[in-house]
Amino acid sequence: MMKRINPKLMTNLFKQLPRPHRLGLIAASAFVGLLILLPSEHVEASRHTESLVLETGVRYPLSMHVMSQQIEEDDIDENIWQTFKVKRGDTLAKIFKRAGLSPQDTYAVSHAGEQAKTLVTLLPGDQLDLDVRDNQFFGLRYALSATDTLFITPEADGSLTSTIDTKPVEVRYNFAQGEINSSFWNAGVAAGLTDNQIMHLAGIFGWDIDFAMEIRSGDTFNVIFEERYIDGEFVGYGDIVAAEFVNQGEQFQAIQHEDGNYYTPEGRSMRKSFLRAPINFKYVSSNFSKARFHPVQKRWKAHRGTDYVAAVGTPVMAAGDGKVIKAAYDKYNGHHVFIQHGESYTTKYLHFSKRAVKKGDTVKQGQTIGYLGSTGLASGPHVHYEFLVDGVHRNPRTVSLPKARPIAESERDAFMQIAAQRLDQLNASRRIMLAMK
Repeated sequence: MMKRINPKLMTNLFKQLPRPHRLGLIAASAFVGLLILLPSEHVEASRHTESLVLETGVRYPLSMHVMSQQIEEDDIDENIWQTFKVKRGDTLAKIFKRAGLSPQDTYAVSHAGEQAKTLVTLLPGDQLDLDVRDNQFFGLRYALSATDTLFITPEADGSLTSTIDTKPVEVRYNFAQGEINSSFWNAGVAAGLTDNQIMHLAGIFGWDIDFAMEIRSGDTFNVIFEERYIDGEFVGYGDIVAAEFVNQGEQFQAIQHEDGNYYTPEGRSMRKSFLRAPINFKYVSSNFSKARFHPVQKRWKAHRGTDYVAAVGTPVMAAGDGKVIKAAYDKYNGHHVFIQHGESYTTKYLHFSKRAVKKGDTVKQGQTIGYLGSTGLASGPHVHYEFLVDGVHRNPRTVSLPKARPIAESERDAFMQIAAQRLDQLNASRRIMLAMK
């Protein structure tokens, strides 16, 4: 007959064992108990533990430690992250100090590869996620954009690795149409375009249409643009990929190529030698005409240019590439700049509040050359713009300009395929809008 084991005796014997032996027995017991609890298909594996013999002087914590760590990693994948919002005056060192990390940690993380340099300039409102356990650094997560996230993690050898995780962006296409009744801006807003899209659309056709002087009631536009999604969620607008504008009965069309530039459906660049207007204007006070009543001199005289009225300090752009042949001040023109464009063309800009270039400078189309003001003989803040061909004043809104360069021959076939697809999209959107009306 088997004697009953005294639990108290067993407890005393267990306490007398060396500490490594006690740990080994605890680990083995936990391991066997866990196997017993596993589903029936793993019973065979548990049966083999019956022959398990513990040897003196051997520690057995490994299996239990590995399993426990795996469970931890699975369970706390998201819970390990602590979020720190960047405050005014914050640096990486200050945030790490709040998280219980050392200056050595700050140095190591900020030097963990090229991508980590972005952590030098943190902006208020930014967000850092840190994995800190027992004042030890285990990871950093920092969203650089809607698509890119910086991760910094420790390796087995103690070094740090920085990587950027990029989420795929899905591009969808949408369209908008509008008819101008009061202004192009109001029509764009009514069509659901953003401020940037409205300005971009005007910029695409800015070589052909003066949006201050030439827009008329009844003009229409039709736009195909990108919408970007990440994981099915809208994250922002992309480029305008195709557009058409009907101005005073004349149709203009633009197709974006893979190089990001815009061309006519026939392959000619939308970019031309001169912009129709040298300013992102608010409104225009005076059209081009052979004569007008001068508001300051109080007499009728030829008005050989166009006055663009806007707020003082509004940047004024060079209408085309060229060389500054005059940048000066006098009592009639105020601060003014004259630019020579090749042999035949000259543009003049008068009444600046301040000049941004000097005589002899080479300028590029769209470069700021001065700031709108009311210096000289001016009734109010505006820039007076003149366009001369071979020394003769011409209407900058209607003068014939040099033809735009065509797309490179090597790119022509690829572009024509894109253009055909975009024109189909423009036609389809036009039909949809007609059907909705």
